Amino acid sequence: MTPASAATQRPVIGWDLGGVHVKAALVRNGRVEAVVQAPCRLWRGLPALDETFAGLPDWARSEADHVVTMTGELTDCFADRADGVAQLSDWAQAHLAGTVRIYAGRSGLLAAAAARDASADVASANWHATAALVGRHVADALLIDIGSTTADLIPVVSGRPATLGYSDAERLETGELVYSGVVRTHLIGLADQAPFRGRRTRLMAETFATTADIYRITGDLPEGADQQSSADMKGKSIAESETRLARIIGRDHGEGTPDEWRALAAHFSEAQLRALHDAAATLLSRSDIPPDAPLVVCGAGLFLAERLAQRLGRRSLGLTALIAKNLPETGADWASTCGPAVAVALLAS
Repeated sequence: MTPASAATQRPVIGWDLGGVHVKAALVRNGRVEAVVQAPCRLWRGLPALDETFAGLPDWARSEADHVVTMTGELTDCFADRADGVAQLSDWAQAHLAGTVRIYAGRSGLLAAAAARDASADVASANWHATAALVGRHVADALLIDIGSTTADLIPVVSGRPATLGYSDAERLETGELVYSGVVRTHLIGLADQAPFRGRRTRLMAETFATTADIYRITGDLPEGADQQSSADMKGKSIAESETRLARIIGRDHGEGTPDEWRALAAHFSEAQLRALHDAAATLLSRSDIPPDAPLVVCGAGLFLAERLAQRLGRRSLGLTALIAKNLPETGADWASTCGPAVAVALLAS
């Protein structure tokens, strides 16, 4: 085997180091062989990342060409984003066996040592990787990646990411980042009142329940999507989710029926969808996005992204359908949930 052909056989592992989850994707010869997502309490400091890493499958710790994107740099255990980028990059260099490169979005792939000086490009650039991968397959589209915590709405024009903003702050201003997800978002962030038994009731401004609860009640929550503790540190049965939901309107579980709690959960889902609809409609009104451009959808909230496309009257196209030839016969759901990790691995390979 020649040195050149040996290099083509070396696996690529894409990483998305988040503040709540670590995601990794193993790619060999351009095909995704495995994908994993594991919870990580990074807000407690880098030892939490060590703990998560130790529990990952053996392939994640094997020698490979490692490509890292991140969102965990904004976690409050770091002094600021530049500090977070530097520490996470240093961690990757120290713990990942083989070569390590950091995805810097518009600045390409960098050595770990160079990441601090390019922290503005590295920080939370995972959306850019997914959009760049989409652009290899579709010239014009609106990428909708709804995760556990946030939703990225990324215009792809002429095969390239075409956002008006780049940083989190800029994309919050442009509507390209909606801080709303299908697992961790507190319901008080979606509405300040809700209908119940013929009245509009104000809500308690407390973190009693999250979107994982409402989508568990409606039956939409994907298996394995909710990997962190519930708001009250208790169980995750439908009844326990209903109990947490009841508290947001000042009631106990026994004061409502399953149908009433389901209707209340559906109200919060609708409130979340409306905010996403407004952001997407604004972006789709841009003159450089054709009227027949599809919505490319992915993430733990794939079901909600598909619902959004239907409401907007746009064709939805799953990210996994775009890259089907790169995927195994099973496991596509996790490839969608871990889109940025898959994207950086495929881009690098």
